[in-house]
Amino acid sequence: MLSSFEEGSGTLIALENDDVEQALISGIAFNRDEAQLTMTGVPDQPGVASKILGPITRANIEIDMIVQNISADGCTDFTFTVHRNDYATALDLLQKTAGELGAKSAIGDDQIAKISVVGVGMRSHAGIANIMFQTLADENINIRMISTSEIKISVVIDEKYLELGVRSLHQAFGLDNDGQLSRIA
Repeated sequence: MLSSFEEGSGTLIALENDDVEQALISGIAFNRDEAQLTMTGVPDQPGVASKILGPITRANIEIDMIVQNISADGCTDFTFTVHRNDYATALDLLQKTAGELGAKSAIGDDQIAKISVVGVGMRSHAGIANIMFQTLADENINIRMISTSEIKISVVIDEKYLELGVRSLHQAFGLDNDGQLSRIA
C-alpha cells in the first residue's frame, strides 16, 4: 500500500479525456429465451425479496432482472425474469410462496424478450435511454421492465415485437450503416 505522503509510483489522477465522456454504442443484443414472473399485493416489509426469491434460487434457477414497486396501500408488486426453460418451475414455486406471504397473486408470461443497447458510458448519457425509449414508442412497443448499467440499457418487451424493436434500434443508433458504429455525444 502506498502512502500519499511518500515518494513512489502509484495512481495518477488526471483530467478526464473527452473520449471517456462520450457514449459509444457498439451493438444491440437480444434474448428471446426469457420469462417474466410477478407477485402482486405482497406486504411491503423487510425481507420480502428474500422470501420471494429464496425458493427460486434454492431450485438453482438463475434470476436476471428484478423490479419492486411500492404501492399506496402498504403492498408491493415484485417482478423478475428467469430463463424460459425454468418458467413452469419458477411459477409453481412463486404461487406457493404467494400463498405463504398472503400476496394477492403470482402470475407470469413466457412470451417476452429482452433487448439491450450495449456500449460504454451508458449511465452518464441520459440521451441514450431516451433515444431507445422513444424509438420503441414510435413503433408502438410497450416496455415492461428497464434495467441499466455502465455498459448496457436493457428492456423487456412482448416477444412478438422483438425483430421490429431490434431493427428500429439498429437504425436509431446508426448501426445499420455498413457496420459503422454511432457515437452519441
